[in-house]
Amino acid sequence: PGNSMKLLKDYKIFNLIKLTKNQNKSEWEKLISIAHIYQINASRDEVPIDLQVNFEFLKKARNLTLVSSSGSGVDPIDIKQCSNFGILVVNQAGGNSEAVAEHCISMIISLLKRISELDRHLRVGWEGSRKDFIGQNLHSKNIGLIGFGNVGKKMAEICHLAFKCKVMAYDPYVDDKIFKQFKVKRCSLEEILKKSDIISVHVPLTPETKNMFNKNIFKMMKKGSIFITSARGSIHNEKDLFNSLVSGHISGAGLDVWQTEPPHSNNPLLKLQNVIATPHMAGVTVESRNKMGEFVSEQIYDLFNGKPPLRPINKEIIPIFKSKIKMIKN
Repeated sequence: PGNSMKLLKDYKIFNLIKLTKNQNKSEWEKLISIAHIYQINASRDEVPIDLQVNFEFLKKARNLTLVSSSGSGVDPIDIKQCSNFGILVVNQAGGNSEAVAEHCISMIISLLKRISELDRHLRVGWEGSRKDFIGQNLHSKNIGLIGFGNVGKKMAEICHLAFKCKVMAYDPYVDDKIFKQFKVKRCSLEEILKKSDIISVHVPLTPETKNMFNKNIFKMMKKGSIFITSARGSIHNEKDLFNSLVSGHISGAGLDVWQTEPPHSNNPLLKLQNVIATPHMAGVTVESRNKMGEFVSEQIYDLFNGKPPLRPINKEIIPIFKSKIKMIKN
């Protein structure tokens, strides 16, 4: 991502090899077999299946010690298999948190003010009444965050400081002191769904969160509320969300992630006026890509110079990784 390739070259201790779509499978396998580090795009739909990190890939990567995701997500990486092979996995969590939070806030404001709807109507010669498109203020709204990691914290800061919102969050993996630090009320999932004017999702895609937002969960949401997600596709059920929007139970949705990316043009959600759609772009800004590039290069450099990983996924593999590094250096 960003300038990570340049930064790693500048360290002058790494030999960088880029895998491209112009190479055939046998060329990929040859290069993979000699690699000690594998840097991979965080979006599964942008990585060819033969280059995703699974059991078959790891059998060919005989010298591999480290897999590094370009973002916070690790969708193309089988973490369990990496651990079985004694390979450390790291990500770049937090590198694009400002960009993602700003994108989510933008979608919220656009939906509340009905900006995208008005824009489309004006472009086809609308001459109706402004009363038909009366919007709402974000100020003082109840915001429910599902997941309270790096992006969730940025969302809380913006919503508190700029809009005086009441922010609550659901995250069973975050300590109470973090909630208190950011002045966010810790709530059960059910309480957040019932009380929030806006729900914003910021959790990774795992077996626990897959299809988490289905028809039953959407029914529990406050009538007229807004659904926002910049997390991962498949956390929300697209068919169930469509039905909730058409019924009017949910008043609008801002979607940056999809089951298939980019979504097909015939996706029913794209036909709805009260849906804002972007193609997994929330974290893609000039500033965030540069920051992610710095995260990648600095973490890899530090790891190979004896420092602990800043963003490890399978921490239990760190001792094995350290022993492998010693062997490489010797």
